[in-house]
Amino acid sequence: MSSEPTGPAPSRADGGTEKKTDDRSIRRRQNRVAGIATLGGFLFGYDTGVISGALIYISSDLNLSSTEQSVVVSCLLAGAAVGGTFGGRVSDTLGRRAVIHWASVLFLLGTVGSVLAVDMAMMVAARVVLGLGVGAVSAVVPLYIGEIAPSERRGRLVNQNEVMIVTGQLAAAVVNAVIAAVTDSDEVWRWMLAVALVPAVGLFVGCRFLPDSPRWLIGHDRAEEASRVLRELRDPRTADEEYGHIKDIFDAHRHDTRVEPRRYLTVRWVRVLVLLGVGVSLCQQLAGVNAVVYYAPTVLADSGLGTDASITSDIAIGGMGVAATLIGMYLVGRVDRRPMLMTGQLGVAASHLLVVVLFTVVSGTVMSVSVLVAMVVFVFFQQCFISTVTWLVLSELFPMRVRGFAMGISVFFQWTANLIVSLAFPNVIDAFGPQAAFGSFVVLSLLGFTFTRWLLPETRGESLEDLERRLKARYS
Repeated sequence: MSSEPTGPAPSRADGGTEKKTDDRSIRRRQNRVAGIATLGGFLFGYDTGVISGALIYISSDLNLSSTEQSVVVSCLLAGAAVGGTFGGRVSDTLGRRAVIHWASVLFLLGTVGSVLAVDMAMMVAARVVLGLGVGAVSAVVPLYIGEIAPSERRGRLVNQNEVMIVTGQLAAAVVNAVIAAVTDSDEVWRWMLAVALVPAVGLFVGCRFLPDSPRWLIGHDRAEEASRVLRELRDPRTADEEYGHIKDIFDAHRHDTRVEPRRYLTVRWVRVLVLLGVGVSLCQQLAGVNAVVYYAPTVLADSGLGTDASITSDIAIGGMGVAATLIGMYLVGRVDRRPMLMTGQLGVAASHLLVVVLFTVVSGTVMSVSVLVAMVVFVFFQQCFISTVTWLVLSELFPMRVRGFAMGISVFFQWTANLIVSLAFPNVIDAFGPQAAFGSFVVLSLLGFTFTRWLLPETRGESLEDLERRLKARYS
């Protein structure tokens, strides 16, 4: 018995071990590409979040009025609206990777400019440049990851960008608190802003190691390169199948005279999808997330909490953002997009309503702490259910030929809404009180629930190509 051949069993075992090793290697490559690209998301989060704590010191050092403070906050958003629009459009022409690279250059220039600012005009100019970078990565990074990710991992990898956004916001809160605690210099804000140079350099260098999107490569008649990228990021059989699906979709549109981006909105089903993308973007912003991110320390300080305590409280908001996004990443692989969005919209409406009640019936330190708790609850529903799903749906919704163009339109409306909310929020509080400001978000969140319930299609569980076929059939 001992002399019987035993070759077949080890062969199967070795084959299984080799397959598992290959799968792990492929996943590591996917994770590495997503990790480099999502440094853009980290910068998005840090540059939008750092102003929350730094603004108190910038206002004092540069002698800014309330209106000037809102301009300093909002000018980045104006830049982001432009950067998102053109970044998405240009990515259809030059490629997703090229836009991410140039965004890293904008981050470097904008950060240096804001750190060296000596007056409001210089600060505004630098933050507009930062905004161009923020807008570009907000539009292109989810698209890029959605296009390089396999369908079964798309939710997790796209939402890695959202994790990096909220991690950037948390890092900004921690950096602000630490720097404020160790120095009392009037120019402490310069150090707060300067920290963004580290991830900006990382993104600039990391872009050298990013492949172009295989879908973009096929769309630009670079089939051999697309096949090579797919084989680096998939097992050979899956790579060949996916290549065939992508090629079929592109070939089906190759001779369509109406698919040029400027004319594409004349195609009914595409026009509907773009409007749905705009709707999803507005739902996210009009729920009030960035009013909380930008102005939480100011609101809490005005309610009676000390300046240092208000800045430190931002860590609780940022920490909840990270934890909620990680939970959301787990859920998006198991729960459909629409139920998650609707849950989040009801949750944030209830949280804003609680803030209204607290400002009305409670006072003193109890009110300040209670409002902070309500804001943390709001962030949980926003990040776990709304923000986690918003960017994922936007990366899935649009047809391949104009994905960047359509994403740019949606992101333009998203950043424009962000800008309007950021400009209006402090002025509404000054004129009508916090109850009116947070009460408005209750109404807008419920309108978002209605939109999601009746209009938004489900996008989970299909390849981008199969999803495009289904949505075209539904809305043509």
